[in-house]
Amino acid sequence: MSSAQATPHSFSPDSALVDDVVPAANVEPRKGGLRADLLLLHYTGMRSAAAAVAWLARADSRVSCHYVIDTDGRITQQVPEALRAWHAGVSCWSGEIDINSCSIGIEIQNPGHELGYHDFPVAQMAAVAALSREIIDRHRIVPHRVLAHSDVAPNRKIDPGEKFDWRFLASSGVGLWVPPSPVRENDVGLDRTAPMASIRAAQIQFARYGYDVDATGVLDAKTVTAVTAFQRHFRTQRIDGCIDLSTLATLERLQAASIAPSAAG
Repeated sequence: MSSAQATPHSFSPDSALVDDVVPAANVEPRKGGLRADLLLLHYTGMRSAAAAVAWLARADSRVSCHYVIDTDGRITQQVPEALRAWHAGVSCWSGEIDINSCSIGIEIQNPGHELGYHDFPVAQMAAVAALSREIIDRHRIVPHRVLAHSDVAPNRKIDPGEKFDWRFLASSGVGLWVPPSPVRENDVGLDRTAPMASIRAAQIQFARYGYDVDATGVLDAKTVTAVTAFQRHFRTQRIDGCIDLSTLATLERLQAASIAPSAAG
């Protein structure tokens, strides 16, 4: 089925929180029997939500998403949750490379790092939390599968970025968060002279959490970009791609929280 055939000319929103429906052209059925069990958060990287909605609706954009949330909290739905939107691009999480087929994507209005990256307003974060709660309830999405675009595509993306308030989301019942382990000035962590076994053990831990990291025992570019994405999401005090003790301790606590009975919050 082509995207044109799959495009809904009009549809009823999946949530009563939706203020407007602007159907996107690039939609299709989910593939391979996958269901939406991952929530992926982005920023638009555009100057306005209106511009983002218009672009995401166009066939020639080659992208689409399920929702766009403006700075004032206004929510526009563009793709029904039952269908596959084109928001993740080339990406991977826990070995799955068709993230579009197993996820729901929310674009959050922010100009991004290239156009004047700023904090996410309170009203906007409240809307993100409210909509996300509904989505994770409808699709039974576990806390550790509420992710940033940068988590699943660390070599290409840095959104929604270090200013996004993941802690607030978790306190609202969305996603997984633990207070990051303190950064110490002399904590240099694992460098390229570290034993291969130590590097490999760290790589295994990042891959176990979900990041696309190979257990090579070498601090390759793939590892560094994944660690940087992890820090941008979970340990923003220092974002340098270094596998330091703070990063490893934070990762260990997240892994423990992800299997705890009440992992959110």
